[in-house]
Amino acid sequence: MEIFIQYLTDWGYIGMFISAFLAGTVLPFSSEAVLLACIALGLDPVLSTLSTTAGNALGGITCYWIGHLGKTEWIEKYLGVSRKQMDRAENFIHGKGSWIAFLSFLPVIGDAILVVLGFMRANVIIVAISMTIGKLIRYAVLVAATLGIIR
Repeated sequence: MEIFIQYLTDWGYIGMFISAFLAGTVLPFSSEAVLLACIALGLDPVLSTLSTTAGNALGGITCYWIGHLGKTEWIEKYLGVSRKQMDRAENFIHGKGSWIAFLSFLPVIGDAILVVLGFMRANVIIVAISMTIGKLIRYAVLVAATLGIIR
């Protein structure tokens, strides 16, 4: 894994985008490690944050579209989201609307939220906007804390 992270770090902004895309899907990957390594190497924190956010949001949209396909077997098999996780996410989402995608940055349940929103045919524009805002805030806070801007 270290070699892969080093490889993505060497690619700079494109590497950050790719790592964030992978992490935005259900693959267990740390886009934060690549982001912070690239910033430590001197890449622009704002462009790094935007690149990582874009990749992670695109990865999140893939989770939404897989849920939108509506094949529970695929969701369980390829995304590793169990029926129990989907039921919990659906109960959590029910009545809250598409804006709940804002919380998709949360570990464990974040991917399930997006899959269930797709499964429930939530408004994709609102999902994309709220999801991107949540992911952007998460990365911005991480970068700001790393740079000592916030404590």
